[in-house]
Amino acid sequence: MVDIDQIEDFALLKKHARLMALELDYFQKRVKEMAQELAQLKGGEQLELLVVKQAEQLARLRHKVFGDSSERRPSPHPPGPEPSQEPKHGHGPTPQLKLLTREEHHRLADSERGCPVCKGMLEEMGELTEDAEEVTVEKRRFVVVKHKRHKYRCRCNAVVKTAPGPLRLIPGGRYSLDFAVALEIDKRLNHLPLDRQRRQMAREGLVISTQTMWDQEEALAELLEPSYLKLLAYILGDDVIGADETHWRLMQPGSSTKWWVWCLTTHDAAWYMLEPSRSAETIRGVLGDFEGVVACDAYAAYESLAKSSEGKLRLAHCFAHARRKFYELRATYPTQCKQALDLIDALFLIERALPSPHGLSGEAKVAALELRRLRRDQESRPLTLALKQWAEQQTALPRSALAEALGYLLGHWMGLTAFLEDPLIPLDNNHTERALRGVVLGRKNHYGSRSVRGTQVAAIFYTLIETCLRCDVDPEEYLRFTAHAALRSPGTAILPQEFAHGAGPAG
Repeated sequence: MVDIDQIEDFALLKKHARLMALELDYFQKRVKEMAQELAQLKGGEQLELLVVKQAEQLARLRHKVFGDSSERRPSPHPPGPEPSQEPKHGHGPTPQLKLLTREEHHRLADSERGCPVCKGMLEEMGELTEDAEEVTVEKRRFVVVKHKRHKYRCRCNAVVKTAPGPLRLIPGGRYSLDFAVALEIDKRLNHLPLDRQRRQMAREGLVISTQTMWDQEEALAELLEPSYLKLLAYILGDDVIGADETHWRLMQPGSSTKWWVWCLTTHDAAWYMLEPSRSAETIRGVLGDFEGVVACDAYAAYESLAKSSEGKLRLAHCFAHARRKFYELRATYPTQCKQALDLIDALFLIERALPSPHGLSGEAKVAALELRRLRRDQESRPLTLALKQWAEQQTALPRSALAEALGYLLGHWMGLTAFLEDPLIPLDNNHTERALRGVVLGRKNHYGSRSVRGTQVAAIFYTLIETCLRCDVDPEEYLRFTAHAALRSPGTAILPQEFAHGAGPAG
């Protein structure tokens, strides 16, 4: 038996991988043939199910190791520009409109200004120059600023006044608000753990402990908490919201506890809550008396919440989840999965061409919603009917993965087709899944939180930063402006949406 770990030659590794793949195919076929023979002899459905389960598991493992992580299918049309697009002719430098620009003038030294023809001196040609741009980087610097607050007194010696200093994040603290904001942007947006930042700062000359860095984090979060709570009310004021969840770790001495990140979204906002439970009671405590549509997966907590709401809360299930179940089985059931995916992908192509009502108002929004309703009724509804008829005609071994995919599709049909009745409801909940990407990256880099307060701080910053990104707002500018406002007037709450429309310095 060859030890794969000892092989360093890539070509040899490929050769062994091909041999192993051939052996796996051979043994899989032999096991299937033997199982069919035994099933004929014994009439055992359990044995057939076992073989099917093994084949499905092998296909999943192969896809996990060798497959593409994307869920895109190959296009049935040859690649090429769309007819309506004009062909692109080359490419030039990307405009850098947000970068600071400065000029550097390069002149000839006196010793280089001699004319090789008449031996005279070369003179400058007025303001004529030959220009070129260069993007460079300037090293970040940490600076100790000594604030000297001058004192004043009256000649009568009755009054002494001291000039006010800058606003302090922590009374008597040594680190500025700008320092805390930069630290948090690196941690939550760039996913750099505090200790990694500490080592980077040490190379740049600053000696600081992670405990001191955490103190700045917590103080900044306390200033921004009113904005975090206000954002939840903003989301719950919408008619359609998305919901999803993923796991998190609370790392305590000697153990690690599995917590959950709950996420609520609209098209321009994301709100996170970290809790030790994934129960229906947890999400009920947040949604409260919310009346509207929740776009989600088929997790039982949402089903329980909808049943207890007496019709106030309705569920719209995600077609991307239903699609994913067939996509993951396409190697094991190629014919059935292709038929399902062709119908589902046609629904997504229709949605891609529909106008979004978000950001519109008045007659423009009414027209966009009416077009969505009309095209969904004329084009999407027949496709969903064909998909349902196809699913009802399929036969699959009970408890097999294909049976589960068909059961998911038909069992949640009302929620999956809710988008046909309301043009505001999206076909999928992908925008909420995307909102969890930053949290997942942070979880991988930070491993979790070290205290319950740490989970609360994480929820505040992930909420405000992700919402800034959805509103096309610079998170660093927003955090700095809102924190300054909260320092001047405690309890001040400013949403990224408000900052984008005039609350910030640009307004």
